[in-house]
Amino acid sequence: MASPQRGLVPLHFGAALQQSSALAMQDAHNLFEQAIHLMQCSTTSSQKLSFYVCYFSFHQIALEYEQKMTSADGAEQTEIRCRRPAVPHEQMRYVHFPRPVTYDRGECACNPVRFFVIISMQRSGSGWFETLLNSHPNVSSNGEIFSVRDRRENISTIFETLDRLYDMDWITSAAKNECTAAFGLKWMLNQGLMENHRDIVNYLNRRGAMVIFLFRRNTLRRLISVSANNYDRKTKQLNGIHKSHVHSKEEAEILARFKPELDVSTLIPSIRNAQRAMRTCLGRFSNTRHMVLYYEDVIRDRNALSRVQEFLGVPVRNLSSKHVKIHTRPLPDLVDNWEQVSQVLNGTQYGRFLDDADYVK
Repeated sequence: MASPQRGLVPLHFGAALQQSSALAMQDAHNLFEQAIHLMQCSTTSSQKLSFYVCYFSFHQIALEYEQKMTSADGAEQTEIRCRRPAVPHEQMRYVHFPRPVTYDRGECACNPVRFFVIISMQRSGSGWFETLLNSHPNVSSNGEIFSVRDRRENISTIFETLDRLYDMDWITSAAKNECTAAFGLKWMLNQGLMENHRDIVNYLNRRGAMVIFLFRRNTLRRLISVSANNYDRKTKQLNGIHKSHVHSKEEAEILARFKPELDVSTLIPSIRNAQRAMRTCLGRFSNTRHMVLYYEDVIRDRNALSRVQEFLGVPVRNLSSKHVKIHTRPLPDLVDNWEQVSQVLNGTQYGRFLDDADYVK
């Protein structure tokens, strides 16, 4: 009996650059189904059909190409245009290719950039958090640019400032310039943000800017930090210089010696107002693309910073900061009138702040 005849049918599946891996996989799947159908139709008792699949997929952040143009005076110019990056369609509005006028992004011109804003409150760990982000080689967070009153005088000056920032013509020590992949700022609630929230939300959505909310769960600890910082602003304990953040244990120990006396008559209203401000902010900015982060999570959750980097679309790296925490001792050691504070808060909905469970060194 003659041996069965073997027919070899080579099927070459798309060895080409694909801008979307999902589309490429769908094409391969369709061709695979066609091959199965062909095998079923062609195979007889005396014939076998075999085939092989070869599929290549190339992933690139972005591709660029040059386009020759002629200016009005007849001079030939070269314009670099960026092709669509390999990101999900729903995220395309948050991917940008800025063209700064103050410098040339050079070979990084077609590296996509995400815009972001860190929304926070004073003494919530935002300074420390920002230094962590800026330790990433592709992230530039440019500080509290709206701490300057003239920049938040009205909505027009706010927009002008934001336009300059997101055009990446805002040069600070934090800027990585050419190869920045995430570019943003830090914005406190009391810096014109809440008063103009509707216009600012519309602006952020129009510019495709993402929001990182950074708050502090233990509002009592935040109030202690605010009181201590206000005291140092007046007394300037470090050689006549006020410092909100320090970079040595010696400086941290000097500032931590002061134990503020909290006004117990206004303590609960102060905590309540801070909690309300956070809830209101989250509600007013809820229709932005955002993530909510708490200071305590950054301290105790080793994956918190990884989630932030993934949200910003940058490679995950180990981040570091030179900031040294000041008030790390147990709460009773931080407040001069702790017994009074404890009596006022015990038995209330804010009594949970007394056990210090939200903070882990």
